[in-house]
Amino acid sequence: MNDVLLLISRMLIAALFLGGAVQKALSPQDASALLAGFGLPMALVWPALIYNAAAGVGLLLGWGVRWIALSLAAYCAVTSLFHLIPDDPWQMSIFVKNWAIAGGCLALAVAGPGRWVVAGRARPTT
Repeated sequence: MNDVLLLISRMLIAALFLGGAVQKALSPQDASALLAGFGLPMALVWPALIYNAAAGVGLLLGWGVRWIALSLAAYCAVTSLFHLIPDDPWQMSIFVKNWAIAGGCLALAVAGPGRWVVAGRARPTT
């Protein structure tokens, strides 16, 4: 049962980051505007897109899950700051969700990928 839940966890978190990559690809101006509002180069949207896509695929396939999950937790923590706008309840909900996703990523980093991975070494059943 744990392996099923770990697979579902990986799939759900991966879907979020793969969706973020697609969103950045289809509408880069939205993320670029957010970056520009903080004085950051708008071109950062492209490395973020690549990172989101690569991390999502890695989670789906079960490759390097512990390290990917740790990096995603840090990514969520940093990107949450873009949504720290106390006067805007919608942005504050995104801020809190980023921290919740970071917590899920940390739990995944502790648990690892589970037994079901693609073309990799599976963890022995315990």
